[in-house]
This record gives sequence, structure tokens and C-alpha cells, in this order.
Amino acid sequence: MVVAAAVTIGAVATGYMIYSGEQQKEQQKKQLKMQEQANKDAQQRAKEAKDRADVATNKANQKTTNVSALQSKEEQAASVGGGGTMLTGNQGVASDQLNLGGNTLLGG
Repeated sequence: MVVAAAVTIGAVATGYMIYSGEQQKEQQKKQLKMQEQANKDAQQRAKEAKDRADVATNKANQKTTNVSALQSKEEQAASVGGGGTMLTGNQGVASDQLNLGGNTLLGG
């Protein structure tokens, strides 16, 4: 009888240890999943914070147009005269060649 009771107690103890081990394994899996999700959330929040910081930096360092420099550049180009192209050279086209009133097919 004592032997049977000892075997029964041993079997119950072994069964409980197996059950307890499985419960711990499941709990560890749950905790691992929760930790992975927390890591993903933290990475997403860090990316969003970086994006917000980039937007704020870009807003603070906006480039502005230098209108006076553009205007003076255009005025200097206009004072030189007509521009040249690869077809006309750097002197441009003579103004007497632009007159359509002569004996040309276009002018009469």
C-alpha cells in the first residue's frame, strides 16, 4: 500500500511538473509576443518623432528667394542686348535682318 501511494504521489507530482512547465512555456511565449509588439511600437514612435523633427527643421530653415539678385541679373542681361544662341552666335541677329518689309517671301 505504501508503495502504491508513493507511486501515485510520484505520478501526480510528475504530472503537475509537466503541467506547470507547459504553463510557464505558454506564459513566456505571451511575454515574448508582448515584448516584440512593444519594440515595434517604440520603433514606430521613434520614426514618427524623427519625421516631426525633420519637418520642424525644414520649416525653421526655409530657403527664401533673393529677388534683388534676380532683378539685377536680369537688368544686366537686358543691358547687353539680345542674346545669342548656337545658331546666331554670341552677337545675336542683326536688327536689319528682322525687318520683314523687304523683298522676301515673307515680306512681300
